[in-house]
Amino acid sequence: MSVEQSLLGKDTNYPTNYQPDVLFPISRAQARENYAHIEGIRQGKDWWHVFEISWLNHKGIPQVAIGRIELPATSPNLIESKSLKLYFNSMNFTQFDSKEAFVQTVEKDLSAAAEAEVKLYLLPVDDLAVSIPQGVCIDELELDRLEEHPDKSLLEFDQNPEEIEVQLYSHLLRSNCPVTGQPDWGTVFIRYKGKNPCFRSILAYIISYRQHNGFHEQCVEQIYADLWETFKPEKLMVYATYTRRGGLDINPCRVSDLAWMPSPIRLARQ
Repeated sequence: MSVEQSLLGKDTNYPTNYQPDVLFPISRAQARENYAHIEGIRQGKDWWHVFEISWLNHKGIPQVAIGRIELPATSPNLIESKSLKLYFNSMNFTQFDSKEAFVQTVEKDLSAAAEAEVKLYLLPVDDLAVSIPQGVCIDELELDRLEEHPDKSLLEFDQNPEEIEVQLYSHLLRSNCPVTGQPDWGTVFIRYKGKNPCFRSILAYIISYRQHNGFHEQCVEQIYADLWETFKPEKLMVYATYTRRGGLDINPCRVSDLAWMPSPIRLARQ
């Protein structure tokens, strides 16, 4: 199904009965056509934090939690975010014999939509710690050139490239939902090993996404692919922590080496 058939940007009634069929899968294949050959483009995870999870226990008493969903980058489909919100809202008045039964039901439904194994971890509502970004923040660097849409020609090596290993981050990632046009903000982390890139050029490239229409997962994969093709590093990780919308935040990560897979984090503005 195409994203135009989804509920994004449309008025909808929030279901009060369990409705797994509201989940809307979106194939990853078309967005990956231009960089299917890139090493690591299918290696990583999409982490989602779900802040509006509620169901009824066996006595009919509401239960609440924060959910962390783990979706493998190898899955044929991602899941459209509004449909995921509607899905969780449909469970608000549904009874489950145990917390484990709730988790098993969610994992089964999301795995069917993604066509891959999806995991759900429930966290107490006061137990999702805020992390401090680690690495070198590049947001204050002076830039020579700005573009309004993603342009990998902005990327260039440092004038005296040496072999380095570094983690950079920027809070200036912004893109738009491809259906509604609503802005999506995020912090992007780039861990890199190889010949020294120009940090200013990487910042200019990140800023060039400000008017780009793309889902979070697709933006991260395009950033990863452009960095990989331009710099040909020994190792690369791109991890974006997007701010919350509709009770959900989406955090895609792609890595060339699984040893570089980070643990999921939550930043202050999420």
